[in-house]
Amino acid sequence: MYEQERQMKERILVVDDEPDLLRLLTRTLPRDLDCDVLTASSGEQAMQRLRAEPVDLVLLDMKMPGMDGLDVLDRIRAEHPWLTVIMMTAHGCIELAVQAMRQGAYDFLTKPFDHDALAFTIGKALERSRLIRENLHLQRRLKGEKSFQNIVGKSPAMQRVFDALQMVADSDLTVLITGESGTGKDLVARAIHNLSGRKTGPFVAVNCPTVPENILESELFGYRKGAFTHATQNKMGLFQEAHGGTLFLDEIGDISPSIQTKLLRVLQEKTIKPLGDTKDIRVDVRVVASTNRNLLEKMRTGEFREDLYYRLNVVPIEMPPLRERREDIPLLVDHFLQIHGRQLNRPSKSVSPQLMDLFLRHDWEGNVRELENTIMRGILFAPGEEILPEHVGFSDASPSHDLLHDQHLHELPYREAKEEVLRRFNTAYIERLLAMTEGNVTRAAQLCGLERQALQQVMRRFKIKADKFRSHKKKNQETG
Repeated sequence: MYEQERQMKERILVVDDEPDLLRLLTRTLPRDLDCDVLTASSGEQAMQRLRAEPVDLVLLDMKMPGMDGLDVLDRIRAEHPWLTVIMMTAHGCIELAVQAMRQGAYDFLTKPFDHDALAFTIGKALERSRLIRENLHLQRRLKGEKSFQNIVGKSPAMQRVFDALQMVADSDLTVLITGESGTGKDLVARAIHNLSGRKTGPFVAVNCPTVPENILESELFGYRKGAFTHATQNKMGLFQEAHGGTLFLDEIGDISPSIQTKLLRVLQEKTIKPLGDTKDIRVDVRVVASTNRNLLEKMRTGEFREDLYYRLNVVPIEMPPLRERREDIPLLVDHFLQIHGRQLNRPSKSVSPQLMDLFLRHDWEGNVRELENTIMRGILFAPGEEILPEHVGFSDASPSHDLLHDQHLHELPYREAKEEVLRRFNTAYIERLLAMTEGNVTRAAQLCGLERQALQQVMRRFKIKADKFRSHKKKNQETG
């Protein structure tokens, strides 16, 4: 909408099935606000007008035949996410007002309108639209860049993320970043901090699922000496550590109900109470949260508090999966080749055309993190300057092709044949990793995208020993 040629006057689209109201607002609004007024008598007509010409503000009636106001609001949010919408109703129903605000409406007006209140509300809404338009205009130069704040991408999906970052960063609004694992939610959180007025303050991150529930509370809020057994001294919580900066709550969908309740209180009152303390402590912290869970579903099942969700979801940013931004894959490959080539102290390498074609067709269930791990393996395993499909375990043929033609496997019962296939794959795959890392299990785990303990479990199951891949010098250093 904002890329089209702008008019000198701001435009308001009034959507209502009452002809008298359309005529009234068409006559009065231009006189009061020096704007142009467009009209639509149905939701369908409104969407057609929005697709055809730029609009700064929509006044949208709640009750209309066909698509009602909430349906139209959903369509507007999907197609024009930054457009300001004010809902109108003759019913004065607070439940509908709350629902409209939750779905992204800027404000809510009840018919018949008070003239001064109407002008004031529309004036404030147009002011918001100007700010959005100016910020988006300033950031159009990002379209020519392949990365922004260390986040790589030129696809339309990533440009929407970049625009959202610019819109919300320099404020104190709480942000909820959603998306599948491996899409880069942590990079977005750090970018929000780096672009904000808090960039000189601390950026504190906590991965919520990795901290046991009984420890997470004391980590977040701190405790006083004697609050519990082994509390031998005062401990400052992460909220206090992040004072003046940003606290990033990674994977917040996994926190327990009791922690949810305490977190809601902090967001509402901007104060914390360390365990064992009787006084509240005021904290100046911006909260950015992320999740790969469906919080709406968790709300329906009672696993996540509705009031906490709406406190966190003030500004939502959704990270697209890699399969929906395939045009970014060559850029990401080049980026990872450069940074990991230097980190791994390997000569400059490139990806073969055959492998790039496979990358572009791959579903990438692990998203950008999976692609990054694949490139790291290629840098290590490829003996020459070019990384081929076989160097990273990619092939046009089915990976089970050779196994299915193994007569020995067909003579075994299903369960035994399946176990033999797993044994062969894991032995070949993991032993190759260990050979490249000279028996360094931690490094091998990083390359294959597993936790160290998970890799060790697989090694124990298939009796794979790391010792035989370590040089005599390295063994002596470890045992000396």
